[in-house]
Amino acid sequence: MPDSITSANEHGFVYHILRYTSDLIRDEWVNIGVMLYDPLTGALRLRLVEEQDEYARIRRLQPAAHEDTLRGFRDHLEDQFVTFLRNMREDHGPLVHAGEELQRLVDQWNNTLSNGLQLAPQKGVLAYDLDLELERLYAHHVAPPRKVARVGAPSSRAALRNYCSQVWKMGGLWDRLEKSVRITDYTFPGDPMRLDYCYRKNGTRGFVQTLSVSRAPADCKLYAYTAARIAARAPFASEFAAITDVSLSPKDNDRHSFVDKTLRDAGIQPVPLDHFAVWVNELKPLLH
Repeated sequence: MPDSITSANEHGFVYHILRYTSDLIRDEWVNIGVMLYDPLTGALRLRLVEEQDEYARIRRLQPAAHEDTLRGFRDHLEDQFVTFLRNMREDHGPLVHAGEELQRLVDQWNNTLSNGLQLAPQKGVLAYDLDLELERLYAHHVAPPRKVARVGAPSSRAALRNYCSQVWKMGGLWDRLEKSVRITDYTFPGDPMRLDYCYRKNGTRGFVQTLSVSRAPADCKLYAYTAARIAARAPFASEFAAITDVSLSPKDNDRHSFVDKTLRDAGIQPVPLDHFAVWVNELKPLLH
């Protein structure tokens, strides 16, 4: 009985691994992302490399690889998908044939992508959740191999995001969020930074970014600058939160004091990871 229930709850998804080479003559490819979609509903997820250790690994394997080029691939594919959805709504209204149309779009991508970017052969997979399966495939095929973390080891931003995503889902807020939000409209064209999550609350847009204080405390300055630019230039009220891997203790730790003051001076609320679930629960009734 349990096995039949498990099978009934699984969905059939389709995925491609995105591969890149900086030298077509050598024909040596490195995995840089995952495209996963539901062929029935047309729901699609993309994830491409974005962390510095991921770019460093690619440069070791492909010394001629350019980070700007790799970031451009992600932006290009996302723009194509947004255009696809807009055209579908204009031409067909409700997206009743989205799965079929998306398959055509993927086939078109496969035929027109840059010579340096390639979709690996299509494969199918059974899974319960599109986002969870994207993370699993990305960890298996793209992310740098990780050693088993010891207890108390510093957390990477990827690990923080994975945990936060689970909390958002358990709180029933996942579908109300924007993810991996571009901020070029508020800074400068070409700015590669993205913010992890964005929500809407009573006319206010809230931005949430994970920060690994243990690994990269200086990242708080980049987020503080970005928050100031958004607050000054956005045509809407805004609020900001930083999810940190450790609880900040300014009185006992100079590094924590630096991060805490930098964030608070920029109007960013620090939220330690072990308090994130409580913070989400308090935020939930305020979101629409």
